[in-house]
Amino acid sequence: MAIISGRPVLGDPDLRDRLYELLDHDQHPRSLGSRFVRLIVAVIILDVLAMVLASVPEFDARFGPLFAAVKIAAIAVFALEYVARLWSVAGHTPRKRTPLQDRIDYAGSTLGIIDLLAFAAPSVALALGDRPALAVLGGLPFFKLVRYSPAMRSLLAAIHAERRALTGCLVILAGAVLLFASLLYAIERDVQPDKFGTIPQAMWWAIVTLGTVGYGDVVPVTPLGKIVSVFTIIGGLTMIALPVAIISTAFADEVRRRDFVVTWGMLARVPLFSHLTAVEISDIMRLLRARTIEQGEVLVRRGDKASSMYFITAGEVEIELPERRVRLTDGTFFGEVALLRRTHRSGTVTATRKTRLLVLDAQDFHALIARMPALAAHVHKTAQARLGEGGDLAKAEIAQAAHDDQPGE
Repeated sequence: MAIISGRPVLGDPDLRDRLYELLDHDQHPRSLGSRFVRLIVAVIILDVLAMVLASVPEFDARFGPLFAAVKIAAIAVFALEYVARLWSVAGHTPRKRTPLQDRIDYAGSTLGIIDLLAFAAPSVALALGDRPALAVLGGLPFFKLVRYSPAMRSLLAAIHAERRALTGCLVILAGAVLLFASLLYAIERDVQPDKFGTIPQAMWWAIVTLGTVGYGDVVPVTPLGKIVSVFTIIGGLTMIALPVAIISTAFADEVRRRDFVVTWGMLARVPLFSHLTAVEISDIMRLLRARTIEQGEVLVRRGDKASSMYFITAGEVEIELPERRVRLTDGTFFGEVALLRRTHRSGTVTATRKTRLLVLDAQDFHALIARMPALAAHVHKTAQARLGEGGDLAKAEIAQAAHDDQPGE
Protein backbone atom coordinates (compact mmCIF):
# COMPACT_ATOMS: atom_id res chain seq x y z
CA MET A 1 0.00 0.00 0.00
CA ALA A 2 1.41 3.36 -1.03
CA ILE A 3 1.02 6.67 0.82
CA ILE A 4 0.10 9.71 -1.28
CA SER A 5 -0.46 13.11 0.39
CA GLY A 6 -0.88 11.43 3.75
CA ARG A 7 -3.72 9.21 2.54
CA PRO A 8 -3.42 5.46 2.05
CA VAL A 9 -3.97 4.28 -1.50
CA LEU A 10 -4.55 0.60 -2.16
CA GLY A 11 -2.43 -0.98 -4.84
CA ASP A 12 -5.49 -2.56 -6.50
CA PRO A 13 -8.72 -0.69 -7.26
CA ASP A 14 -11.80 -1.81 -5.36
CA LEU A 15 -14.43 -4.06 -6.85
CA ARG A 16 -16.65 -1.25 -8.07
CA ASP A 17 -13.80 0.44 -9.94
CA ARG A 18 -12.72 -2.83 -11.54
CA LEU A 19 -16.30 -3.58 -12.55
CA TYR A 20 -16.69 -0.11 -14.07
CA GLU A 21 -13.50 -0.56 -16.09
CA LEU A 22 -14.68 -3.97 -17.23
CA LEU A 23 -18.08 -2.73 -18.39
CA ASP A 24 -17.05 0.46 -20.14
CA HIS A 25 -13.36 1.15 -20.47
CA ASP A 26 -11.39 -2.08 -20.69
CA GLN A 27 -11.97 -2.68 -24.40
CA HIS A 28 -8.45 -3.47 -25.57
CA PRO A 29 -8.13 -6.57 -27.75
CA ARG A 30 -7.96 -9.87 -25.82
CA SER A 31 -8.73 -8.12 -22.54
CA LEU A 32 -11.42 -9.24 -20.12
CA GLY A 33 -13.52 -6.25 -21.17
CA SER A 34 -13.40 -7.20 -24.86
CA ARG A 35 -14.44 -10.75 -23.97
CA PHE A 36 -17.35 -9.37 -21.99
CA VAL A 37 -18.45 -7.30 -24.99
CA ARG A 38 -18.31 -10.35 -27.25
CA LEU A 39 -20.38 -12.30 -24.71
CA ILE A 40 -23.09 -9.63 -24.54
CA VAL A 41 -23.22 -9.30 -28.33
CA ALA A 42 -23.54 -13.10 -28.65
CA VAL A 43 -26.39 -13.13 -26.13
CA ILE A 44 -28.16 -10.32 -28.01
CA ILE A 45 -27.86 -12.16 -31.33
CA LEU A 46 -29.08 -15.47 -29.84
CA ASP A 47 -31.97 -13.73 -28.08
CA VAL A 48 -33.19 -11.92 -31.19
CA LEU A 49 -32.69 -15.01 -33.35
CA ALA A 50 -34.72 -17.14 -30.93
CA MET A 51 -37.48 -14.51 -30.95
CA VAL A 52 -37.63 -14.53 -34.75
CA LEU A 53 -37.60 -18.31 -35.09
CA ALA A 54 -40.25 -18.70 -32.38
CA SER A 55 -42.72 -16.93 -34.66
CA VAL A 56 -42.49 -19.85 -37.11
CA PRO A 57 -45.06 -22.46 -35.98
CA GLU A 58 -42.98 -25.44 -37.12
CA PHE A 59 -39.89 -24.25 -35.23
CA ASP A 60 -41.90 -23.21 -32.19
CA ALA A 61 -43.57 -26.60 -31.91
CA ARG A 62 -40.21 -28.37 -32.04
CA PHE A 63 -37.90 -25.98 -30.21
CA GLY A 64 -40.34 -23.94 -28.10
CA PRO A 65 -38.78 -24.88 -24.72
CA LEU A 66 -35.31 -24.05 -26.06
CA PHE A 67 -36.46 -20.63 -27.33
CA ALA A 68 -38.05 -19.93 -23.94
CA ALA A 69 -34.86 -20.94 -22.14
CA VAL A 70 -32.79 -18.63 -24.36
CA LYS A 71 -35.17 -15.75 -23.66
CA ILE A 72 -35.07 -16.33 -19.88
CA ALA A 73 -31.27 -16.62 -19.89
CA ALA A 74 -30.95 -13.43 -21.95
CA ILE A 75 -33.27 -11.56 -19.59
CA ALA A 76 -31.16 -12.72 -16.64
CA VAL A 77 -27.91 -11.62 -18.31
CA PHE A 78 -29.31 -8.20 -19.28
CA ALA A 79 -30.74 -7.69 -15.79
CA LEU A 80 -27.41 -8.51 -14.15
CA GLU A 81 -25.60 -6.19 -16.55
CA TYR A 82 -28.02 -3.36 -15.76
CA VAL A 83 -27.62 -3.80 -12.00
CA ALA A 84 -23.82 -3.93 -12.39
CA ARG A 85 -23.78 -0.74 -14.44
CA LEU A 86 -26.16 1.00 -12.04
CA TRP A 87 -23.95 0.11 -9.08
CA SER A 88 -20.53 0.72 -10.62
CA VAL A 89 -21.29 4.05 -12.29
CA ALA A 90 -21.22 5.89 -8.94
CA GLY A 91 -18.19 8.13 -8.64
CA HIS A 92 -17.17 7.82 -12.27
CA THR A 93 -18.88 10.82 -13.85
CA PRO A 94 -16.96 13.96 -14.90
CA ARG A 95 -18.84 16.11 -12.39
CA LYS A 96 -18.52 15.65 -8.64
CA ARG A 97 -21.92 14.30 -7.67
CA THR A 98 -23.33 11.93 -5.10
CA PRO A 99 -23.56 8.20 -5.93
CA LEU A 100 -27.34 8.50 -6.05
CA GLN A 101 -27.18 11.35 -8.59
CA ASP A 102 -24.73 9.39 -10.73
CA ARG A 103 -27.06 6.40 -10.77
CA ILE A 104 -30.09 8.54 -11.56
CA ASP A 105 -28.19 10.09 -14.47
CA TYR A 106 -27.37 6.65 -15.87
CA ALA A 107 -30.92 5.36 -15.38
CA GLY A 108 -32.33 8.39 -17.20
CA SER A 109 -29.82 8.34 -20.06
CA THR A 110 -30.69 6.92 -23.47
CA LEU A 111 -28.40 3.92 -23.02
CA GLY A 112 -29.69 3.39 -19.49
CA ILE A 113 -33.29 3.30 -20.70
CA ILE A 114 -32.36 0.86 -23.48
CA ASP A 115 -30.58 -1.38 -20.94
CA LEU A 116 -33.65 -1.32 -18.69
CA LEU A 117 -36.20 -2.01 -21.43
CA ALA A 118 -34.04 -4.83 -22.85
CA PHE A 119 -34.93 -7.05 -19.89
CA ALA A 120 -37.89 -5.36 -18.14
CA ALA A 121 -40.33 -5.22 -21.08
CA PRO A 122 -39.78 -8.85 -22.25
CA SER A 123 -40.01 -9.99 -18.62
CA VAL A 124 -43.51 -8.50 -18.27
CA ALA A 125 -44.66 -9.99 -21.59
CA LEU A 126 -43.19 -13.37 -20.65
CA ALA A 127 -44.87 -13.31 -17.23
CA LEU A 128 -48.24 -12.46 -18.80
CA GLY A 129 -47.82 -15.13 -21.47
CA ASP A 130 -48.58 -12.57 -24.18
CA ARG A 131 -46.83 -14.05 -27.21
CA PRO A 132 -47.56 -11.18 -29.65
CA ALA A 133 -46.26 -8.65 -27.12
CA LEU A 134 -43.24 -10.84 -26.45
CA ALA A 135 -42.55 -10.99 -30.19
CA VAL A 136 -42.67 -7.18 -30.41
CA LEU A 137 -40.73 -6.47 -27.21
CA GLY A 138 -38.27 -9.28 -27.81
CA GLY A 139 -36.52 -7.14 -30.42
CA LEU A 140 -35.62 -4.42 -27.90
CA PRO A 141 -32.28 -6.04 -26.94
CA PHE A 142 -31.12 -5.40 -30.50
CA PHE A 143 -30.84 -1.70 -29.65
CA LYS A 144 -28.24 -2.55 -27.00
CA LEU A 145 -25.84 -2.93 -29.90
CA VAL A 146 -25.74 0.87 -30.03
CA ARG A 147 -23.41 0.72 -27.02
CA TYR A 148 -21.05 -1.80 -28.64
CA SER A 149 -21.19 -0.85 -32.33
CA PRO A 150 -19.15 2.19 -33.45
CA ALA A 151 -21.04 2.13 -36.76
CA MET A 152 -24.43 2.44 -35.07
CA ARG A 153 -23.14 5.18 -32.79
CA SER A 154 -21.78 7.04 -35.80
CA LEU A 155 -25.14 6.72 -37.59
CA LEU A 156 -27.07 8.02 -34.59
CA ALA A 157 -24.57 10.85 -34.18
CA ALA A 158 -24.98 11.73 -37.85
CA ILE A 159 -28.79 11.80 -37.54
CA HIS A 160 -28.56 13.92 -34.41
CA ALA A 161 -26.16 16.34 -36.08
CA GLU A 162 -28.48 16.77 -39.06
CA ARG A 163 -31.73 16.80 -37.07
CA ARG A 164 -32.61 20.31 -38.22
CA ALA A 165 -32.13 19.46 -41.88
CA LEU A 166 -34.08 16.21 -41.50
CA THR A 167 -36.89 18.04 -39.72
CA GLY A 168 -36.98 20.44 -42.66
CA CYS A 169 -37.27 17.45 -45.01
CA LEU A 170 -40.25 16.16 -43.03
CA VAL A 171 -41.91 19.56 -43.21
CA ILE A 172 -41.38 19.67 -46.98
CA LEU A 173 -42.70 16.12 -47.31
CA ALA A 174 -45.80 16.95 -45.28
CA GLY A 175 -46.42 19.97 -47.51
CA ALA A 176 -46.02 17.86 -50.64
CA VAL A 177 -48.44 15.23 -49.31
CA LEU A 178 -51.03 17.89 -48.52
CA LEU A 179 -50.59 19.61 -51.91
CA PHE A 180 -50.89 16.50 -54.09
CA ALA A 181 -53.64 14.99 -51.95
CA SER A 182 -55.68 18.18 -52.28
CA LEU A 183 -55.21 18.21 -56.07
CA LEU A 184 -56.31 14.59 -56.45
CA TYR A 185 -59.22 15.18 -54.09
CA ALA A 186 -60.42 18.03 -56.29
CA ILE A 187 -59.90 16.04 -59.52
CA GLU A 188 -61.02 12.52 -58.57
CA ARG A 189 -63.58 12.92 -55.77
CA ASP A 190 -66.60 12.73 -58.09
CA VAL A 191 -65.15 9.88 -60.15
CA GLN A 192 -63.86 7.76 -57.22
CA PRO A 193 -65.67 8.96 -54.06
CA ASP A 194 -64.74 5.75 -52.22
CA LYS A 195 -61.00 6.40 -52.73
CA PHE A 196 -60.67 10.17 -53.10
CA GLY A 197 -63.88 11.32 -51.38
CA THR A 198 -61.93 13.11 -48.64
CA ILE A 199 -58.51 14.70 -48.35
CA PRO A 200 -57.39 12.17 -45.68
CA GLN A 201 -58.27 9.36 -48.13
CA ALA A 202 -56.31 11.10 -50.87
CA MET A 203 -53.36 11.54 -48.49
CA TRP A 204 -52.90 7.75 -48.40
CA TRP A 205 -52.44 7.78 -52.18
CA ALA A 206 -50.07 10.77 -51.92
CA ILE A 207 -47.91 9.11 -49.26
CA VAL A 208 -47.68 5.83 -51.20
CA THR A 209 -46.86 7.63 -54.45
CA LEU A 210 -44.33 10.04 -52.95
CA GLY A 211 -42.69 7.09 -51.23
CA THR A 212 -42.33 5.43 -54.67
CA VAL A 213 -44.00 2.31 -53.23
CA GLY A 214 -46.95 2.19 -55.64
CA TYR A 215 -49.22 -0.44 -54.08
CA GLY A 216 -51.73 0.08 -56.88
CA ASP A 217 -54.73 -0.09 -54.53
CA VAL A 218 -55.59 3.59 -55.21
CA VAL A 219 -54.86 5.04 -58.65
CA PRO A 220 -56.27 8.03 -60.56
CA VAL A 221 -58.39 7.29 -63.61
CA THR A 222 -58.85 10.74 -65.13
CA PRO A 223 -56.27 12.17 -67.57
CA LEU A 224 -55.64 15.20 -65.36
CA GLY A 225 -55.26 12.94 -62.32
CA LYS A 226 -52.66 10.87 -64.15
CA ILE A 227 -50.73 14.01 -65.12
CA VAL A 228 -50.68 15.11 -61.48
CA SER A 229 -49.48 11.60 -60.58
CA VAL A 230 -46.48 11.98 -62.87
CA PHE A 231 -45.39 15.12 -61.04
CA THR A 232 -46.07 13.39 -57.72
CA ILE A 233 -43.77 10.50 -58.67
CA ILE A 234 -41.01 12.90 -59.73
CA GLY A 235 -41.46 14.83 -56.50
CA GLY A 236 -41.29 11.56 -54.60
CA LEU A 237 -37.87 10.76 -56.04
CA THR A 238 -36.67 14.10 -54.73
CA MET A 239 -38.28 13.53 -51.36
CA ILE A 240 -36.50 10.20 -50.96
CA ALA A 241 -33.13 11.37 -52.29
CA LEU A 242 -32.92 14.46 -50.08
CA PRO A 243 -32.86 12.84 -46.59
CA VAL A 244 -30.82 9.90 -47.89
CA ALA A 245 -28.17 12.30 -49.18
CA ILE A 246 -28.18 14.26 -45.92
CA ILE A 247 -27.81 11.16 -43.74
CA SER A 248 -25.20 9.47 -45.94
CA THR A 249 -23.06 12.62 -46.11
CA ALA A 250 -23.33 13.19 -42.36
CA PHE A 251 -22.52 9.52 -41.69
CA ALA A 252 -19.42 9.68 -43.89
CA ASP A 253 -18.34 12.90 -42.16
CA GLU A 254 -18.84 11.29 -38.75
CA VAL A 255 -16.73 8.27 -39.69
CA ARG A 256 -14.01 10.54 -41.04
CA ARG A 257 -14.18 12.60 -37.86
CA ARG A 258 -13.71 9.53 -35.69
CA ASP A 259 -10.81 8.35 -37.85
CA PHE A 260 -9.36 11.85 -37.73
CA VAL A 261 -9.49 11.90 -33.93
CA VAL A 262 -7.82 8.48 -33.68
CA THR A 263 -5.12 9.38 -36.20
CA TRP A 264 -4.57 12.80 -34.66
CA GLY A 265 -4.12 11.26 -31.23
CA MET A 266 -1.51 8.83 -32.52
CA LEU A 267 0.43 11.46 -34.42
CA ALA A 268 0.35 13.88 -31.49
CA ARG A 269 2.07 11.24 -29.32
CA VAL A 270 4.97 10.81 -31.74
CA PRO A 271 7.93 12.87 -30.44
CA LEU A 272 8.79 13.97 -33.97
CA PHE A 273 5.38 15.59 -34.36
CA SER A 274 4.50 16.65 -30.82
CA HIS A 275 5.75 20.22 -31.33
CA LEU A 276 3.87 20.78 -34.59
CA THR A 277 0.83 22.96 -35.05
CA ALA A 278 -2.61 21.65 -35.95
CA VAL A 279 -2.17 22.68 -39.58
CA GLU A 280 1.17 20.86 -39.86
CA ILE A 281 -0.24 17.66 -38.33
CA SER A 282 -3.13 17.86 -40.81
CA ASP A 283 -0.58 18.01 -43.63
CA ILE A 284 1.00 14.79 -42.34
CA MET A 285 -2.37 13.07 -42.03
CA ARG A 286 -3.03 13.63 -45.72
CA LEU A 287 0.15 11.70 -46.53
CA LEU A 288 -0.84 8.61 -44.56
CA ARG A 289 -2.10 5.53 -46.36
CA ALA A 290 -3.94 2.59 -44.87
CA ARG A 291 -2.69 -0.99 -44.96
CA THR A 292 -4.05 -4.23 -43.51
CA ILE A 293 -1.99 -7.35 -42.83
CA GLU A 294 -3.33 -10.76 -41.84
CA GLN A 295 -2.27 -12.89 -38.89
CA GLY A 296 1.15 -14.42 -39.48
CA GLU A 297 1.98 -12.06 -42.36
CA VAL A 298 5.44 -10.51 -42.31
CA LEU A 299 5.38 -6.74 -42.71
CA VAL A 300 9.14 -6.14 -42.91
CA ARG A 301 12.18 -8.38 -42.50
CA ARG A 302 15.43 -7.71 -40.76
CA GLY A 303 17.91 -6.28 -43.23
CA ASP A 304 15.25 -4.78 -45.52
CA LYS A 305 15.81 -1.22 -46.59
CA ALA A 306 13.80 1.01 -44.24
CA SER A 307 11.57 3.46 -46.05
CA SER A 308 8.44 3.93 -43.91
CA MET A 309 7.10 4.28 -40.42
CA TYR A 310 3.93 2.59 -39.21
CA PHE A 311 1.10 3.46 -36.86
CA ILE A 312 -1.03 0.60 -35.49
CA THR A 313 -4.73 1.51 -35.45
CA ALA A 314 -5.99 -1.98 -34.56
CA GLY A 315 -4.26 -5.28 -33.96
CA GLU A 316 -0.84 -6.37 -32.76
CA VAL A 317 2.60 -7.02 -34.23
CA GLU A 318 5.66 -8.81 -32.88
CA ILE A 319 9.11 -7.45 -33.61
CA GLU A 320 11.92 -9.98 -33.54
CA LEU A 321 15.17 -8.23 -32.63
CA PRO A 322 18.56 -9.95 -32.43
CA GLU A 323 18.37 -10.29 -28.63
CA ARG A 324 14.67 -10.01 -27.77
CA ARG A 325 11.09 -9.83 -29.02
CA VAL A 326 8.80 -6.82 -28.68
CA ARG A 327 5.02 -6.72 -29.07
CA LEU A 328 3.21 -3.53 -30.04
CA THR A 329 -0.56 -2.98 -30.03
CA ASP A 330 -3.16 -0.30 -30.77
CA GLY A 331 -1.97 3.30 -30.72
CA THR A 332 1.75 2.51 -30.90
CA PHE A 333 4.17 3.19 -33.74
CA PHE A 334 7.48 1.90 -35.04
CA GLY A 335 10.00 2.48 -37.81
CA GLU A 336 10.24 6.21 -37.15
CA VAL A 337 14.02 6.07 -37.59
CA ALA A 338 13.37 5.32 -41.26
CA LEU A 339 12.16 8.89 -41.52
CA LEU A 340 15.43 10.16 -40.13
CA ARG A 341 18.00 7.88 -41.78
CA ARG A 342 17.59 5.62 -44.75
CA THR A 343 18.90 2.46 -43.12
CA HIS A 344 18.07 -1.23 -42.84
CA ARG A 345 15.48 -2.80 -40.56
CA SER A 346 16.89 -4.07 -37.29
CA GLY A 347 14.11 -6.62 -36.75
CA THR A 348 11.45 -8.69 -38.47
CA VAL A 349 7.89 -7.48 -37.92
CA THR A 350 5.08 -10.06 -38.00
CA ALA A 351 1.37 -9.62 -37.33
CA THR A 352 0.18 -11.77 -34.41
CA ARG A 353 -3.41 -11.14 -35.54
CA LYS A 354 -5.17 -9.15 -38.25
CA THR A 355 -3.73 -5.65 -38.01
CA ARG A 356 -4.66 -2.30 -39.55
CA LEU A 357 -1.86 0.19 -40.06
CA LEU A 358 -1.29 3.73 -41.24
CA VAL A 359 1.89 4.08 -43.28
CA LEU A 360 4.01 7.19 -43.77
CA ASP A 361 6.65 6.80 -46.48
CA ALA A 362 10.07 8.36 -46.01
CA GLN A 363 9.83 10.05 -49.41
CA ASP A 364 6.66 11.85 -48.34
CA PHE A 365 8.24 12.72 -45.02
CA HIS A 366 11.29 14.29 -46.64
CA ALA A 367 9.06 16.29 -48.97
CA LEU A 368 7.16 17.40 -45.88
CA ILE A 369 10.17 18.62 -43.94
CA ALA A 370 11.30 20.50 -47.03
CA ARG A 371 8.18 22.60 -46.53
CA MET A 372 8.59 22.71 -42.73
CA PRO A 373 12.00 24.03 -41.62
CA ALA A 374 10.95 23.78 -37.97
CA LEU A 375 10.33 20.06 -38.37
CA ALA A 376 13.67 19.55 -40.09
CA ALA A 377 15.45 21.34 -37.23
CA HIS A 378 13.65 19.15 -34.71
CA VAL A 379 14.55 15.84 -36.38
CA HIS A 380 18.09 15.56 -35.05
CA LYS A 381 17.09 16.49 -31.50
CA THR A 382 14.26 13.96 -31.48
CA ALA A 383 16.52 11.17 -32.76
CA GLN A 384 18.91 11.72 -29.86
CA ALA A 385 16.04 11.75 -27.37
CA ARG A 386 14.66 8.46 -28.71
CA LEU A 387 17.96 6.75 -27.94
CA GLY A 388 17.15 6.88 -24.24
CA GLU A 389 13.72 5.24 -24.55
CA GLY A 390 13.29 1.55 -23.82
CA GLY A 391 10.97 -0.86 -25.59
CA ASP A 392 11.33 0.88 -28.94
CA LEU A 393 13.14 0.17 -32.17
CA ALA A 394 14.85 3.54 -32.30
CA LYS A 395 18.03 2.53 -30.50
CA ALA A 396 18.48 -0.64 -32.50
CA GLU A 397 17.80 1.03 -35.84
CA ILE A 398 20.13 3.95 -35.19
CA ALA A 399 22.82 1.47 -34.21
CA GLN A 400 22.13 -0.37 -37.46
CA ALA A 401 22.43 2.92 -39.34
CA ALA A 402 25.81 3.60 -37.77
CA HIS A 403 26.90 0.10 -38.74
CA ASP A 404 25.76 0.64 -42.33
CA ASP A 405 27.65 3.90 -42.57
CA GLN A 406 30.99 2.33 -41.60
CA PRO A 407 33.35 2.03 -44.59
CA GLY A 408 33.92 -1.46 -45.86
CA GLU A 409 30.71 -2.79 -44.39
